[in-house]
Parts: sequence; C-alpha cells; structure tokens
Amino acid sequence: MPSECSFDIVSEVNLQEIDNAVNQAMKELKNRFDFKGSKSEITFNRNEKKLSILADDELKLKSLKDVLSTRLAKRSVSMKVLQYGSEEKALDGMVRQSAEIIQGIPQEKAKELVRMIKDMKLKVQPSIQGEKIRVSGKNKDDLQVVMQMVKSANLSIAIQFDNLRS
Repeated sequence: MPSECSFDIVSEVNLQEIDNAVNQAMKELKNRFDFKGSKSEITFNRNEKKLSILADDELKLKSLKDVLSTRLAKRSVSMKVLQYGSEEKALDGMVRQSAEIIQGIPQEKAKELVRMIKDMKLKVQPSIQGEKIRVSGKNKDDLQVVMQMVKSANLSIAIQFDNLRS
C-alpha cells in the first residue's frame, strides 16, 4: 500500500537577497551619469519589511524601480513580493514611493488556491496551515499535476514549493 506524499505551497522571500539587490542598485546609481548630483536613494527596512524609494522626479523614480527590479531578477526574487504604495510628494519637489514585502499566503488567496485544487477532482487533500497550504495524496503524479497547475495559474503572489515528502 503506497504511503502518503505531500508538499507545501508557500510564499517566502529571502530578505538577505533583497538587501543585496538594494545595495547593488545603490552602487549602480552612484555610477550612472543620469543620477550625478541626484539625492535619489533606495532604503530597505528589514524589521518592517519595507522599501522606500526617494527620487528627484517621476522619471527618476521609474528609473530607480527599473534598476531595482533588474537587480531583484538577477537574484531570483520575484517582483510579486513587492506591493507598491502610491507616489507621494516629498521635500524639495522630490517624489517618494514605498513598497511592502509580502510574505506568506493571505487567507483569501489560500482559500482561492484550495478551491482551484479541489476543482481539479484529483485524489489530493489541500489544507490551509497558517500562511502555507499543505497538499497531500497517495499518488505522486497527482501532486505533480497540482504543482503544474499552481505554477501556470496567474496568481498575484510569488509561490514556491517546499517539503516534498514521499
């Protein structure tokens, strides 16, 4: 009789990779000609899991976000982990925008994912466990089909698979 197999669907981000990407982006800004004499900066508050982007104008803000997204992509960090707030005016005509780092699967997204998995009519059991979803079943092939479906689903959060047990 086959034993129970399972895996977890999680949404986690390595904060050290984000810190490294921010540091690399700041180094690049110091060397770029279009940012010479600029007060633009990107700061990362690790405790609050927030980024703050300060730029001279909207064009430089867009450039800063592009540089940051490039650095995050090179470090295999999905842009879906950042939830940008609205742009706001700062002192001296500068523009500020903050971004929150999303970790864990929100409850409503977890319920939506569980519903999607159950609608597949496979012999697997999805269950919400805090900020992750555990999917278990007797057939490894069914679990792999679920993984493929979750990967192909257009979700607004970054998804990883963890603890594959067979």
